[in-house]
Amino acid sequence: MNVSLLTFHSDLFVISCRNLMPKALDGQIVMEKTPRYFVTAEAPGRIHAMSKDTKLIVVVRDPVTRAISDYTQIISKAPGIPGFETLTFKNRTTGRIDASWSPIWIGIYAQHLENWLQYFPLSQMHFVSGERLISDPSGELGKVQDFLGLQRMITDEHFFFNETKGFPCLKKPQGNGKPHCLGKTKGRIHPNIDPGVVEKLREFYRPFNRHFYQMTGQNFGWE
Repeated sequence: MNVSLLTFHSDLFVISCRNLMPKALDGQIVMEKTPRYFVTAEAPGRIHAMSKDTKLIVVVRDPVTRAISDYTQIISKAPGIPGFETLTFKNRTTGRIDASWSPIWIGIYAQHLENWLQYFPLSQMHFVSGERLISDPSGELGKVQDFLGLQRMITDEHFFFNETKGFPCLKKPQGNGKPHCLGKTKGRIHPNIDPGVVEKLREFYRPFNRHFYQMTGQNFGWE
């Protein structure tokens, strides 16, 4: 689904969503993935209007690492932009973080979750640790299967770790082609960031992270 649909009037969004979703038989689950939904203010109300029973799965990772990864993606397309250290601050002399800069703003998970909780109960949300998804993919996906009410079918045997990418790859059933690994946009080498700037970001995110832990009932270990 094109994320531009999120800018439409909610009624148009609902119609467009339904038309783009594949048909499902009884007992089947339809899934749709668009990362920008979680941080788009209009998305919760529009999705609730489409189906208030929707189950939501959110993959989160250390917001500092996420911001650096986001910046790495940006400079791959626009290599001439200022450095991460420059864009991180509104005023580097005072150490004031620019919370409006998208790579930083997206990682304020507690703020975005508050928006979703106005429409959906926490029981309809499942939060996946991005770090554990790498270190223990079958364990994290086992929890997803439990959340969706599915029989646990995915085990450690379905994965192998790709040392080059730094991510696990999914083995396909025997005789069904090559394993599936993440695309070329994943696993890029991050630029070296001033450790002082990284520490400032950790201080900035710490209260937001703790609030997020309280809201979700999960400690993701980003201290």
